[in-house]
This record gives sequence, C-alpha cells and structure tokens, in this order.
Amino acid sequence: MMRSFYRFGLCVLMALGSAAALAGYAYNFPEPVTPIAHETLHMHNLVMVVILILFFLVFGLLMYSFYTHRKAVGFKAVNFAAPTSRKQWLWVLSPFALLFFIDYVVFGIPALHAVLMYEDTKTDAELVVKVTGSQWLWQYEFPAEGVSFTSRLVTPRAQIDNSEAKGEHYLLEVDNPLVLPVGKKVRFITTSNDVIHSWWVPAFGVKRDAVPGFLREFWATVEKTGTYRGQCSELCGKEHGFMPVVVNVVTQEQFAQWLASKKPAAVKAPVAAAAVGVPEPTPVVATAAPVIKPVLLARAAP
Repeated sequence: MMRSFYRFGLCVLMALGSAAALAGYAYNFPEPVTPIAHETLHMHNLVMVVILILFFLVFGLLMYSFYTHRKAVGFKAVNFAAPTSRKQWLWVLSPFALLFFIDYVVFGIPALHAVLMYEDTKTDAELVVKVTGSQWLWQYEFPAEGVSFTSRLVTPRAQIDNSEAKGEHYLLEVDNPLVLPVGKKVRFITTSNDVIHSWWVPAFGVKRDAVPGFLREFWATVEKTGTYRGQCSELCGKEHGFMPVVVNVVTQEQFAQWLASKKPAAVKAPVAAAAVGVPEPTPVVATAAPVIKPVLLARAAP
C-alpha cells in the first residue's frame, strides 16, 4: 500500500514539475478574430458539451446497473447468447441509433458548414498573399502589388542559450512582420522551397501546410487590429522551433502606407514624380536587332 502511495506521489510531482516547461500555455482557445476561428471554437464547444453529456449519461447508467444488479441483493444473472426479447433488442440498437444521429446530424451538419467555409478561398477575396516556407524563414509576397520580403527570427542567441533573460515574446519575434488590413478577406497561397512547413496563427483559426511543388490555399478576414503570433507547426529540421509567424493587422490607411514603403524604388519613383507635377520620363523602346539569315553555300561539284 505504501509503495502505491509513493508511486502516486511521484507521478504527481513529475506532472507538476513538467508544467514549468510549458510555453504560452492556455486553458482554452485564444480569442477568435476571424470567421473561421469563431466557427472552429463553436464546433469545439459543441463537441465538448455533447461528449460530456454522453459520458455522464453512460457513467450514470453503469453505476445504476452495478448497484441494482449486485449479488449482495440476491440478483442472479441471466445467460443468453443473443437478444431474445424486444427490450433486449431496444438496449442493443438504441445506442447505435443515438450515435448515428449525433455523428451525422449534431456534428455532421456544423462540421460540413465549417469545412465549406474554410475552403471558400476565392469568393470576394480582396487581397492575395503568397507564403513560401524555407529552412528556416518565411517569405511573403503580394503578387498584384509587386511586394516581396522575408521574415526571420530576431530573438538573440544569448536568450536561446540561456545566458540572458528571455524576453516577453521569446522565439515569437521577427524582423519583418506580415502586415494585413483589418476587415478585408485575404486569400493566402502557401508553398515551400525545400521541405514541408506549416503556417499557423492560432487566433486566426487557420493552419495550412506549405508543400514543395504544390500551391495550397486558405483565407482569413481579421476582425480586430493588433499583433498576432504563431509558428511553423510542421517538423522541418533542426531550426524548426525558430520559424515564428508575426502578423500586424492595421487600418486600411496604415496598410496602404506600409505597402508603399515596401515597394521597390523603381516603382515608387514615378509615383513621387507625379505627386510633385514632374512629367514621367519617356520610356526608351529598344529596337530589335536586324535578323541575319544564314546563307547556305552550295558545295562545288568535283
């Protein structure tokens, strides 16, 4: 008996000790800020409520059956190889009917709605962002706007090596965060340059693998401004833990200013010239070089 108590106490201490290694631990989902995240949280809560009701219902029936049909009150078990009465058939078939209804109606209809919503990437999309994973950084591209940049971890190596105190956003800070406008439907296209990565922001309720050689899609409409952080969630190599995702969601005016600051100088120069009334330089059209056709020389007869 004492040995059992000792083992139980040791397990409790080990469980409590492991809690010190948890990073970013939360009891529930982060606050949802996209329609997909709201739908995911709703689906999660629905499933939890239903399975808890089933658990206590089945547990209560088991306890009632154990107490009512115990040997101490003289109850004698009946031997039978198959159901022989309507009552027995009812107890056999009713759980199947209940589970079928729960799976295909209570869970199935909301799940189908969530999947259809998640896959609707092209309807009313107002912005396209291409996300490319590499070992070990993210590259973001706005194809229509001609903007492309990389985003890398900036947490000091001293913090990673435990020679300095860890910062507030340890391993979740980058040099160039992705900036998005609030309230706009953004279509994301993911791919990879090397191995499989996975772009994940928990508050957005989206996670999509970046697979080399494939273009995979998802979408998000962020409803609140702020900074949202995530990580690569696919084991992609020794620096997998150093691929954070940081997204700054700002107003449309702030996004337009940020986008203009990211455009190459060759693109911004004509815009600046037009703003001060300076005529744009006339583009020089290169003339095509004359085409010289090869002359075939007839070989002299011997």
